[in-house]
Amino acid sequence: MKFVTSVCLALSFGVGLTKPVLATAAEPESCKLVRFADVGWTDITVTTAVTRLLLGNLGYVTSVKRLSVPQTYKSLQDKQLDVFLGNWMPSMENDIKAYRDAGTVETLRANLHGAKYTLAVPDYVYDGGLKSFKDLAKFKDKLDGKIYGIEPGNDGNALINKMIKENAYGIGTFKLVESNEAKMLASVERAGHLNQWIVFLGWEPHPMNTHYKMKYLEGGDDYFGPDYGGATVYTNVRKGYAQECANVGKLLANLEFQLNMENELMDGVLNQSLNPRQTAKNWLQAHPQVLDAWLQGVTNRDGQPALPIVKSKLQL
Repeated sequence: MKFVTSVCLALSFGVGLTKPVLATAAEPESCKLVRFADVGWTDITVTTAVTRLLLGNLGYVTSVKRLSVPQTYKSLQDKQLDVFLGNWMPSMENDIKAYRDAGTVETLRANLHGAKYTLAVPDYVYDGGLKSFKDLAKFKDKLDGKIYGIEPGNDGNALINKMIKENAYGIGTFKLVESNEAKMLASVERAGHLNQWIVFLGWEPHPMNTHYKMKYLEGGDDYFGPDYGGATVYTNVRKGYAQECANVGKLLANLEFQLNMENELMDGVLNQSLNPRQTAKNWLQAHPQVLDAWLQGVTNRDGQPALPIVKSKLQL
């Protein structure tokens, strides 16, 4: 997600990030409840589910609220939430900037590298000549003048609306179709069955990359950034949270995900009809080696080392 800025580069090199924290068993009772935001993207749903499962096994209680991106940052600022695992950068720069500058939302670490987020089309549309953003206007009629996005308030939708408003690539008369991830992909599925043309928001990690024959459009660097909207995903917390709740902060500082991991987790939710918690449990049981790094220096609520406790609860 998108524009490359000096701030994003600073984040990439660790400038201004919250310093790593050490685990401690002496957390206040208020730390027992860990409150997450989920903006409705399956990648964030599954990484949140994995983190909640680990915390639950360590004696914490967790909750999650489904909110838009703007609502998420406002809630972190107001201390109504503690953790957000889905700060896609640089496309969310406009969403987080005011809160970061005010110091009310902190970036703890990058939790995923190598992501991408930009406009995509089915293979048959790409083969038909729509290969770049500059081709959109040429094929307006075949696209019915529509670009399919996800939920209102999403940063990708905002970039599309900005392109339309500025008549970038000649698409000033296009309309953005807002819905949500599931409905957008249902439209892609339906278009594929009918061999109809469609352009939509695509991203990786996501099983859409293997479920559909699709291609990402070139030439959107001015809006979505280079490398097909190349992105890094960061973990955000409310001000002071990683110090106040240092054991949870240590776990969050350890958590780093991989593209193939998230693709597998999302496939379980989207294509195998598993709930996120069961998908998280299945994946951790199949990949227990990740726990060594994730739980290093982490304890349960009683101060006991986390690794043997989690392995026992997962029956490893």
